[in-house]
Amino acid sequence: MANTNAASSGTFKIGGSTAIHRLGFGAMRITGKGIWGPPADKAECLRTLRRLPELGVNFIDTADSYGPDVSEGLIREALHPYPGMLVATKAGLTRSGPDEWQPLGRPEYLRQQALKSLRWLGVEQIGLWQLHRIDHKVPRDEQFGAIKALLDEGIIAHAGLSEVSVDDVVAASAVFPVATVQNRYNLVDRGSEDVLDHCEKHGIGFIPWYPLAAGSLAGRGGLLDRIANAHGATPSQVALAWLLRRSPVMLPIPGTSKVSHLEQNVAAAGITLSDAEFAELDAGGKAEFSSAKPD
Repeated sequence: MANTNAASSGTFKIGGSTAIHRLGFGAMRITGKGIWGPPADKAECLRTLRRLPELGVNFIDTADSYGPDVSEGLIREALHPYPGMLVATKAGLTRSGPDEWQPLGRPEYLRQQALKSLRWLGVEQIGLWQLHRIDHKVPRDEQFGAIKALLDEGIIAHAGLSEVSVDDVVAASAVFPVATVQNRYNLVDRGSEDVLDHCEKHGIGFIPWYPLAAGSLAGRGGLLDRIANAHGATPSQVALAWLLRRSPVMLPIPGTSKVSHLEQNVAAAGITLSDAEFAELDAGGKAEFSSAKPD
């Protein structure tokens, strides 16, 4: 399993046309503490990024707000001109300091940030650009209209949304083709099940952020720990394997700033869960999610 390639995770076509391996890479962690400023070990971050194509990872998810601009800059330094890779980025959040995030969805700002990402990434067109958050201070349709304009002008090839409801996806789909949705989702955080089901029904890629969380299931002797031991794997690897099996539109993007952790994550693509193991994990995750919800 140690030499598993991300190709083992299967493929998905973004927007029905851009093929990627389903197990991707989230580039938030290649920044400083609080997702602010440069990383503590830039050299290791660059080594991690350069290891991606060697492991078959050809889908990277980043954002202009990671750093800000730091993540996009390091990706360019390590991998430009990205042969055979899709580098997706996001905009719609401003940064004023470590761990501080504020939505800003004014159309002129979204356009400005998309153009800035073009320069940071060194590309003529962004393969996938996603609205990082819907700004509730700006009419939703104005933000969707700005995304349509970016598509119409060829600044971006495909567009997606992040942290949205089914209603948001339906409303956006009336304005532009929604290629991806990026919501928080993992084995024990099932609040977006309806969004995932909608995405699967309509061929929309679903990018789960925070994919490795497993709650008490990962504890010593717990359900995830037991199944991981049976596969000679780690609980995190099994959590990723469960995500990959959960839906054919699932595109997990575990992130890290270390080569060893990246290799461990990619090895999850080589784990095949039995029907019984998948069902047991599914039930256990739903039970933990239900018990964690406030009454």
